[in-house]
Amino acid sequence: MPRWAVRETKVSEIRNYTMNFGPQHPAAHGVLRLVLEMDGEVIQKADPHIGLLHRGTEKLAESKPFNQSIGYMDRLDYVSMMCNEHAYVMAIEKLLGIEPPLRAQYIRVMFDEITRILNHLMWLGAHGLDIGAMTVFLYCFREREDLMDCYEAVSGTRMHATYYRPGGVYRDLPDIMPKYQHSEWRSKKDVDRLNERRSGGLLDFIADFIKRFPACVDEYETLLTDNRIWKQRTVNIGVVSPERAMQLGFSGPMLRGSGIEWDLRKKQPYDVYDRMDFDIPVGVNGDCYDRYLVRIEELRQSTRIVEQCVAWLKANSGPVMIDDRKVRPPRREEMKGDMESLIHHFKLMTEGYCVPEGEVYAAVEAPKGELGVYLVSDGANKPYRLKVRAPGFAHLASLDEMVRGHMLADVVAVIGTQDIVFGEIDR
Repeated sequence: MPRWAVRETKVSEIRNYTMNFGPQHPAAHGVLRLVLEMDGEVIQKADPHIGLLHRGTEKLAESKPFNQSIGYMDRLDYVSMMCNEHAYVMAIEKLLGIEPPLRAQYIRVMFDEITRILNHLMWLGAHGLDIGAMTVFLYCFREREDLMDCYEAVSGTRMHATYYRPGGVYRDLPDIMPKYQHSEWRSKKDVDRLNERRSGGLLDFIADFIKRFPACVDEYETLLTDNRIWKQRTVNIGVVSPERAMQLGFSGPMLRGSGIEWDLRKKQPYDVYDRMDFDIPVGVNGDCYDRYLVRIEELRQSTRIVEQCVAWLKANSGPVMIDDRKVRPPRREEMKGDMESLIHHFKLMTEGYCVPEGEVYAAVEAPKGELGVYLVSDGANKPYRLKVRAPGFAHLASLDEMVRGHMLADVVAVIGTQDIVFGEIDR
């Protein structure tokens, strides 16, 4: 047999090979390991391995008084902070049988939608970057910066706000926005330009933002929506039928992208969502491109809701916290000058309050889908059991099904379209 002849290979000798995808991959924040079974570049099977983050949130919350675990909720999905707080606080309010004042409800709805915009901007920037669109990442973070300033104005921190409290919110909206200071890195002219939007209170700043934000969304769409490369990477990738989406437990944009009009803000409204005028965008094909279009439209609808909240809050004043001293701490001025108030504050912050026996489930339409909190109380000052229903967990379980038959590069697109954040998955 001549040396150059090619030896015949039996079919039985051709084997699929297995490769690790991650855990260092940036699309999964370094905490997802995918074991991929490959036939050449085509995926035959994908096995997601979790357990690399191990938050232990639910167990931690069971060891602390009810009012001390609000901060843990921020850290579940760490780009949807106040929405997570909302579900937990609502569960406590249901057990206590209290309802926050109307102004507090409007503030919560406004910040829920600001949080949705924050989440979708992070998703759009990171998803674009993963697939290869670099500019949109910089554009998205430009707008995120303004909304982070809103978080900081009400809570003192840019991310983990702990702003929602059982019975309302921590404090009313500030009348003054923090201003940029002159420094060696910024000229006086630049500082004055940046501070123009900060001359009024927080509501004025948000009103200015929602006036110019739709034009920013148009910019993102100019870059991506009809972009030939973007469509090649997302159209007909990770298709999920409406029936299968429901069977897999999808919620949020993942479910609406498959054409099912389900949104808790409309179907099971909480706080003042029943007073809001907005639309629910749905997809047609259930692919990555449709889910992109749904989230883009959600940016516009959230802007509409924030606009309605700003108009109401400007026209109406009132308390932002229930006047129940068993739940509400004394005002700081009282605490500094009155011994009984100081003792009350100390006891409330260290021991919390006892919640009546019972079990309750409270869910919100978080940016990624239905985020629910199942809370069981045995009458003590801390939860007997706490279980979080995280939307990303159900979505990740479908990853194998969504990537089978696709190429290796499409795994990144599917991880991006699921908008996975591991804090809530690996609780």
